[in-house]
Amino acid sequence: MWLKPEEILLKNAFKLWVTEKDNEYFVLQRRRGYGEGGGGLTGLLVGTLDTVLDSTSKVAPYRILHHTPDSQVYWSVACGVTREEIFQHWEWLQQNIMRTLSVFDSSEDITSFVQGKIRGLIAEEGKTSLVLEDDPEKFREALLRFEKWFELPPEEKLVTYYSCSYWKGKVPCQGWLYLSTNFLCFYSYLLGAEVKLVISWDEIWRLEKTSNVILTESIHVLAHGEDHYFSMLLHLNETFSIMEQLADYSIKRLFDKEAFEREPALSDPLQITKRGLEAHAKSQQFRTFFRLPKEENLLEVHEGFLWVPFSHFNTLGKICLSENYLCFASQDGSQCHVVIPMREVVNVEKPDSGSRALTVFVRGKKALRFSEVRDYQRLANTIRSRCGISASPQHSASPEAIRGECQSLINHFEDNPEDVTLMVGQKDSSKAVSTEALMTVFHPQDVENLDPKMLKEKMKEQSWDIHFSEYGRGTSMFFTRKTRDLIVRGVPESLRGELWMLFSGAVNDMATHPGYYTELVEQSLGTSTLATDEIERDLHRSLPEHPAFQSDTGISALRRVLTAYAYRNPKIGYCQAMNILTSVLLLYAKEEEAFWLLVAVCERMLPDYFNRRIIGALVDQAVFEDLIRENLPQLVEHMTDLSFFSSVSLSWFLTLFISVLPIESAVNVVDCFFFDGIKSILQLGLAVLDYNMEALISCSDDAEAVTILNKFFDSVTNRDSPLPPTVQQALVGNNSKASHVGVDISELIREAYEKYGSIRSEEVESSRKRNKLYVIQTLEDTTKQNVIRVVSQDVRFNITQLDELYNLFKRQHFLSCYWTMKSPALLHHDPSLAYLEQYQLGFQQFSELFSLLEPWAFCTYKSSLSLWVFRLIDENQDGLINFKEFCCALDTLYSGSFTNKLKFLFKLHLPPAFDLPEDGVIKKSPERGRGRIDLQAYLKQWQNEILKKEETIKDLPRINQTQFIQLSKTFYNIFHGHPEEESLYRAIAHVTSLLLRMEEVGRRLQEPSSPSESEKAAGTSPAEDSSTEQGAVTPESCDSSHNSQDAGSELSDTEWSFSFEQVLASLLNEPTIVDFFDRPLNVQTKLGQARAAQLKLKANKGKDSKGN
Repeated sequence: MWLKPEEILLKNAFKLWVTEKDNEYFVLQRRRGYGEGGGGLTGLLVGTLDTVLDSTSKVAPYRILHHTPDSQVYWSVACGVTREEIFQHWEWLQQNIMRTLSVFDSSEDITSFVQGKIRGLIAEEGKTSLVLEDDPEKFREALLRFEKWFELPPEEKLVTYYSCSYWKGKVPCQGWLYLSTNFLCFYSYLLGAEVKLVISWDEIWRLEKTSNVILTESIHVLAHGEDHYFSMLLHLNETFSIMEQLADYSIKRLFDKEAFEREPALSDPLQITKRGLEAHAKSQQFRTFFRLPKEENLLEVHEGFLWVPFSHFNTLGKICLSENYLCFASQDGSQCHVVIPMREVVNVEKPDSGSRALTVFVRGKKALRFSEVRDYQRLANTIRSRCGISASPQHSASPEAIRGECQSLINHFEDNPEDVTLMVGQKDSSKAVSTEALMTVFHPQDVENLDPKMLKEKMKEQSWDIHFSEYGRGTSMFFTRKTRDLIVRGVPESLRGELWMLFSGAVNDMATHPGYYTELVEQSLGTSTLATDEIERDLHRSLPEHPAFQSDTGISALRRVLTAYAYRNPKIGYCQAMNILTSVLLLYAKEEEAFWLLVAVCERMLPDYFNRRIIGALVDQAVFEDLIRENLPQLVEHMTDLSFFSSVSLSWFLTLFISVLPIESAVNVVDCFFFDGIKSILQLGLAVLDYNMEALISCSDDAEAVTILNKFFDSVTNRDSPLPPTVQQALVGNNSKASHVGVDISELIREAYEKYGSIRSEEVESSRKRNKLYVIQTLEDTTKQNVIRVVSQDVRFNITQLDELYNLFKRQHFLSCYWTMKSPALLHHDPSLAYLEQYQLGFQQFSELFSLLEPWAFCTYKSSLSLWVFRLIDENQDGLINFKEFCCALDTLYSGSFTNKLKFLFKLHLPPAFDLPEDGVIKKSPERGRGRIDLQAYLKQWQNEILKKEETIKDLPRINQTQFIQLSKTFYNIFHGHPEEESLYRAIAHVTSLLLRMEEVGRRLQEPSSPSESEKAAGTSPAEDSSTEQGAVTPESCDSSHNSQDAGSELSDTEWSFSFEQVLASLLNEPTIVDFFDRPLNVQTKLGQARAAQLKLKANKGKDSKGN
């Protein structure tokens, strides 16, 4: 059957395949182990592997690949089960394709044509043999197996499943791979050997396609330091794509919530489906390619031809429709695309119903003619409905006149194809200018100046005018290779702002949000936040050598734009480097335009760059390292540790080279960035390293390498810049410049495109996804190591035990987030907080985890003991427990002395742990990470922690009758089920009766005395002092304390109380109890049991609640 053309890896493929037929453009191969000959030992191994697999995962024994003579890339175009089937496909290619390929000049055109033809064949076959991928009956059976084998909570949503082989060591296990919302699962049962694997997506460090000697392609998963390989997948690319999306979904939802909140389509984890993920991925690619707002979704895709007036031929491509845009991208290698906002469309006409063509008329006397569109009627109706043409009064008033005008345009276009103004027109210049770019105000161009630089600037402007006349100007301009060539040569100063707006898509944002910026400025005026404080501090550090920012005009504009954006997007607020970027934007764009350019950069073009962890920049640095390994092997051999380049290049990515290059050179880099995105920055970075290759290889240390790069950047010039010397940045170190040959920025950029222009945007995006997992997990691991280092100073657990405890603690947090659309626990995670505060547990989460880890078997997550423990260790009573508080409590219970364990249990039965109402756990749960930080409160809390004295047993208040009875019950519950249960019961009964007799004797001796002595015995002052020092006693507990102090005068004779010393002394006289608490506990065993039972406990709880 014909296959959708997909690039395949052939690194080791020829060991598994035998070529039977080949020509200049196609190769027919047979898999070893099939057909004649068998293939020897290799064929026997391959044949055995393929034979033991079930039918749904077998690799087809025959295939046809497409390639071109000057390319190493192969594309799969067909596969077959029998020799006859594959030979039929081969003959068809020989008769129908080979003759046509000779007319093409380039390999790219040949490959594009073959791919388009194969896709057309698949579409024709799909008419008669439509196969539903999601068979409801099969999916239901798979869901039952999934629930039975893995025992996950009933809320867990199975997305899809595949048959595959899992490599356990060097032996493949044939089984089933299940991909659910939160877990990657595999199950195999062969000859009595069961293999079960459950990995949560948030634990994965690496996810990539790879190849090895035995198997051509497989999927590699790295989690918990272990490598897992899945192979023999019939649809490997589809499987990998779904896995990649689910991992990315989990990362965004649990770690990177800022990005997740921008994607409402994936907000509910219970509604994730395979089809939904695929649609979301396509929409994301669609928005990225055409630079559209994040609200746009890909609704329809049609294949057809567009008449391209500047080339005078029809180009094959995809017609894509979203809610507000009509887009076209060619598929023939011409790299032509166009974006038409629906607001610009005035009419749609079908000139001839037999030709399957339609013409879209746009404002400014422009027209786009599409032909050979299979479902042209639907396309026309969709465009009309989206534009509201039929409902528009101006069109419905005189339809005949409009039809006549449109027909005359069509006729004129057909008769005069060279008249391209009908197709693309000229820019509408009727808009009034509200403000001016700072460069226009401070350095207006001198029209009469005829020096060489100004003449060259005029030539550039003329080149762009010719380009506009051919390709159009404004939102519906055609983007082609020629556009990129002009960008590389340099953009004229007068057109820079306009083109930045167009290439970034910011022009559409501004057009669809009139007045939005003005409202933001008014609303943000006078606000005082942490972001505004940082903005004020950095205003005068933004291009301070430029005259525009030495005046109040530039500074005020910069303040307004940055403050307005911080008000619009409080999640990002303000991040250093935004001031430098915005300063350059204000030089060439009007103030409102600069704001929308900043929106486009921060929210679309450089996602996750401008936050506290600069995740996006770190991800692109990892992508940059990969590209260095691929393209600069000499440098890699000399400098095996590429982390140096990551540290050096951080400013390159954050400021788009503005911070390291002279301003007149840096703007050329920004030109390329707005046209090609991050790909242009990566290319330029490689060109810089390549240019300095010899010097970098010969340097002895990192400091010398940094000096070499700094000297290089200082030597970069822009010979064509018409700016006066006062505007250009003062170059540092003129003496050093003499020793370094000057480099023109245009030549450097041209060299970057020539050498590394083959880097595809799709490859960059794929590498971004792959490296994002590793970057996030590295940051998380750094957080864990810092937390463990702090906590290890206060507890007796070793590093390994603390590592396991942290993993359990963090996983418990995630388990409460997996199956809820808006889990409160998600608000408890804020990466911007201190390490210890990033992950915290609420009461429900804590009680479940504590029931698995507490050393005595009686406690369950419904037990009152977990509630009292939670209240006791929640010192600030915010309803959240951090990892240090959790570990300190467990350390006391596992490794504390008998006195410390008893003191802990004693305090559990005192306020604030014991006397609060059952529902009074969470006093407050503040929204985290927003607004102005109260530094005074932090300083006061820090001072209290420093001054806090270590608590002694004399500081503990007396325990009253109710509390003592509950303490006795707690002891009985702790001893329940122990082998020495009876002796322990007798011992505690003896202690209880002894304490009661002691209290009775004491009261009799004190009867003649004054009540003040009784109050003194009750320890009033120490209790109050302890309350003051710890700051943990609530007003309710204070009232309770006063009531117990007046027991001698106000309560009945049956009321009594004990001090901690009395309880301790009595229990020390019972060796059985002392031995019970002093007996060493196996922490490692308990951790292992908790790890195995953690997910099962959640599943059982979910089933119980579902059953109820």
